Amino acid sequence: MSPDPYIDSSINHPPNPCYDKLPVIGSVNTILHAKNDRRALQISPYPSRAFQKYEIHELIITPEMEAGPNSTVNNVIYFCFFEMETSGVLWVGDTVEVDGMEIGKLAGYDFTHLPNHMNIIVKSDHFLKTGKEAGVKLGSKIKFTFNQTS
Repeated sequence: MSPDPYIDSSINHPPNPCYDKLPVIGSVNTILHAKNDRRALQISPYPSRAFQKYEIHELIITPEMEAGPNSTVNNVIYFCFFEMETSGVLWVGDTVEVDGMEIGKLAGYDFTHLPNHMNIIVKSDHFLKTGKEAGVKLGSKIKFTFNQTS
């Protein structure tokens, strides 16, 4: 396998080589209501992942603001499962919204449950609710928007 240029820093690029991208949209199909302060999620080293339309993934929130690639996250809040409505690329630092309300920034990805689904971790210092506590509805829209300051 070839070395990953984003991990070994062999590619000549700014901190985020992504210049621009389309938003990625999903639709909530399962509302979660659980928390865990000892989860030990291993966030992958990769800053981006490509997602295909119709895939189902889990959205998890953490208040651990240092969360990012290659980190371990213990304090987690289970928010929802959602189906991708559009294909696209998610990038660490993307702004994450639910029904137009910003909930945090994309921290990274955990592969524990692959190939079934991926855990997508969002870090937030202000939105620390389960899907049930937040009043999210089936069909609510999850939106990932490129944050050019990341």
